[in-house]
Amino acid sequence: MTTASTDGARSHARSQASSAALRVPILPDGVDDSRLVWAEAVPAESYVSRVLGRGTRLRLSDPDGGACAHLLLFRADASWERLNVADTMKVPWQAYLGVGHPLLSDQGRLLATIVADSSGHHDLLCGLPPAGQQQMLLAIMKHGMDIRDVAPSAALFKGVQVENSGALTFTGSAGPGGSVDLLIHLPVVVAVVNTAHPLDPQPATTGLDIVAWRADEELSSPVNTDPEYSRALFNTESTWAAAQ
Repeated sequence: MTTASTDGARSHARSQASSAALRVPILPDGVDDSRLVWAEAVPAESYVSRVLGRGTRLRLSDPDGGACAHLLLFRADASWERLNVADTMKVPWQAYLGVGHPLLSDQGRLLATIVADSSGHHDLLCGLPPAGQQQMLLAIMKHGMDIRDVAPSAALFKGVQVENSGALTFTGSAGPGGSVDLLIHLPVVVAVVNTAHPLDPQPATTGLDIVAWRADEELSSPVNTDPEYSRALFNTESTWAAAQ
């Protein structure tokens, strides 16, 4: 089939659409359909972005064990404030992501908190590979941003360990079925690129599932009681209250 003419291009595009397989991730047990705000399967070497409101619970899942979700978060109403991976490590005194870990902006505010994690293989140190940076640019351009906004990202489902020598060792995936849940504290633009980790010696990325639902009631209880977390939570709630 040729695409040299408009008719040929249309026929080719329609043939591609008719053969595409659409898969929608399943809503978690116990979550009412009326709370669902996002459900999308992200193929390997693809990207996605979405605005999510405060009080949303966002679940990213690795059904086949080969996803690598490079994540950036931007405040939806002030995109100059975004995920700062250095502060996300420095403030809670922890370089490895896990349950209770805050995802912080450079203004000392909580954009999100990890509230569930069955993978444990993540990375805040290496960022995106060059091809992934171009995909991230496409994701954030849809929200009025440009290449200057492609900041260092967090990588979910592919881990890195820092050795005593300072060397970085790639620890790979935890295997199929892992998931990470984030509780969103301020309205954010979520941008995700599903592409290989830069240290992966055998990159073979597989699909990523994303589901998000309203969970406003979860904001009523702090996820942890560390003083650093409490200060960030205070900064966040003060900002939100002042904006209402």
